[in-house]
Amino acid sequence: MDIFKIIKIRFLLFFRDIFVYHTSSLEFRAKVYASVIAIKNGMTKCEEDLLNEIGLRIYKKDGARASLLVHVTKEYVNKIIEKNELDINALIKNIDQELKKSSRFAYKINIKDLKNFLDCSSGDEETRIIQSRIIEFLQLEIKEFS
Repeated sequence: MDIFKIIKIRFLLFFRDIFVYHTSSLEFRAKVYASVIAIKNGMTKCEEDLLNEIGLRIYKKDGARASLLVHVTKEYVNKIIEKNELDINALIKNIDQELKKSSRFAYKINIKDLKNFLDCSSGDEETRIIQSRIIEFLQLEIKEFS
């Protein structure tokens, strides 16, 4: 990644509420992905690569926005892991509240993409079970709000 792109992403991260188009949609997606990723202690390379691939598919030709999705998701994962400002239950509750306010966000949840994260946790059965339960919850949310 070249230095200009790194600076651009850091700038957008810092001022995303001002300069990023549909920041609430991106934030919502980041929360959904973080809810599945944060079950473990940090984002693995497998999860980061998968999230980057998903971001590039969602945002097609906007690599900066795809990178922004990865970085914002990492922020949420780190907040949960550090137990700084957020825990997994609060994040899931926040997702539910956002869906109640804006049911259109239910269309932003892609269960197939979320299930792909299970492959990154192949050796840890407990993590996979918790991730599966979160995905089941999100499936119910989609049914309720679509």
